[in-house]
Amino acid sequence: MAGKMVHVEIVAADADRAAGFWSGVFGWEIGGSAMEGMDYRLFRSAEDQGGAVYPGENPGNLIVYFDTDDIDASVAKVRELGGTADDKQPVPSMGWFASCKDTEGNAFSLWQGDESAA
Repeated sequence: MAGKMVHVEIVAADADRAAGFWSGVFGWEIGGSAMEGMDYRLFRSAEDQGGAVYPGENPGNLIVYFDTDDIDASVAKVRELGGTADDKQPVPSMGWFASCKDTEGNAFSLWQGDESAA
């Protein structure tokens, strides 16, 4: 179903502290880094939902990803309705994402799974 929240990124000034906090609150098992060369710690919050904790310079807001069946059409729809959307970017062998903002300036991202993404 398009529009389902499928992933959330938690940017942290201290990734160890943040992982401990979120694991403690919800019991999530937050693993070690899942991406070579980047401290990107994945967790699963439901069968088809999850997220990551990673260190960054701009903590304070969660980045929510919404599933779409056609990322190109969804990017166009965001723009048509007055929001902003970056062009889609690949996550190799996993899918595509696009960073967006709604008409009120709220940031969100779109996600389309696609194992052939290069």
